[in-house]
Amino acid sequence: MSTESFDAVDVIRTKRDRGTLSPEQIDWVIDAYTRGAVADEQMASLNMAILLNGMDRTEISRWTSAMIASGERMDFSGLRGADGAVKATADKHSTGGVGDKITLPLAPLVAVFGVAVPQLSGRGLGHTGGTLDKLESIPGWQAALSNEAMMEQLSGVGAVICAAGSGLAPADKKLYALRDVTGTVEAIPLIASSIMSKKIAEGTGALVLDVKVGTGAFMKDEASARELAETMVALGTDAGVKTVALLTDMSTPLGLTAGNAIEVEESVEVLAGGGPADVVELTVRLAEEMLEAAGVHGADVAAALKDGRAMDVWNRMIEAQGGDPRAALPVARESETVYAQADGVLARLDALGVGVAAWRLGAGRARKEDAVQAGAGVRLHAKPGDVVRRGQPLMTLLTDTPERFGRAQDALEDAVEIAPEGSRPAQRLILDRIAE
Repeated sequence: MSTESFDAVDVIRTKRDRGTLSPEQIDWVIDAYTRGAVADEQMASLNMAILLNGMDRTEISRWTSAMIASGERMDFSGLRGADGAVKATADKHSTGGVGDKITLPLAPLVAVFGVAVPQLSGRGLGHTGGTLDKLESIPGWQAALSNEAMMEQLSGVGAVICAAGSGLAPADKKLYALRDVTGTVEAIPLIASSIMSKKIAEGTGALVLDVKVGTGAFMKDEASARELAETMVALGTDAGVKTVALLTDMSTPLGLTAGNAIEVEESVEVLAGGGPADVVELTVRLAEEMLEAAGVHGADVAAALKDGRAMDVWNRMIEAQGGDPRAALPVARESETVYAQADGVLARLDALGVGVAAWRLGAGRARKEDAVQAGAGVRLHAKPGDVVRRGQPLMTLLTDTPERFGRAQDALEDAVEIAPEGSRPAQRLILDRIAE
């Protein structure tokens, strides 16, 4: 005889019939699924009902809390710096894109101003790159840290970028895998609770969300991205975390590189006071938002990039995790150039096409178990708005395995559009700011 508090079929029917799940139903179904008392096919059915019928704010908030309760929570409330003073914490989450190396210069930049950055990051899958894959191209750098080592580094250096432990929101790991194979990945309540359960469990005091919009992003249109951003800001607010979101464009790759080692190289250029204007703009804006949310007002973050303070923190952060920030980065053995086919203005450079090309060259993975090539990727020589001439190099493809060039070129077939001179594509990197 069952001793369960609820029956899974009754919970499914409630949402199937557009009802509201009670807090007790939500707590039970997440816990029961995590421990195996609710079957995959039952949770898949509930996920589909949520995709089709939605959830209100109270339901999503409780669903997120239940996922957090499935594992451990980190606590930085007693974190102190070298001077003994309590340190505020701030974190950033990007919904993923192409050439999105912003975390690398951002974490040390925010740490310059005394705010600790516990940045738990992931690996790439498909055309979106992973922060840990990029950093692992640095000789010696280690992604895995114990909680004790993480706290020590946050206290001494002020910033850490590392892998999340398996103890944070284990319900999410199981739910995510199920959504992936049942056509329910797109459900905004489930996307928002997946992201925010982990971020809230990380224990940061302030959170800035970079919600990408465009061909290279998970959310292709602004309305969907806005709904996701508003949902996540509400979840953070309900959990007592100061949360803001920026909607940012991902129709064009960020910066001039998409890969692993080449994105580290570009990030170091930004930390040295140079680098592409769009990467600098977004790094500075996100740093300002993180600092404001953490209670540091009016900080001149651009100056900290120019004068080397952020680079100093970067060097110490990399060294603290076993890396050599001055070591030569891996370089791909083979390269192939893509040339402009006409004179004019580069009107479009599709982020998805470039991302898929980098993935096919070996910079990304099709399955979580796949290895990546540190040197593979795409180096861009022009961005939308630039005047180009027929025969001018537009991008260089990089890989250790030249048999990959053909399929990478296929991905770029419709990715480039050259318009007559005199036309200038309208471009706006930061589309909106969302807060409560």
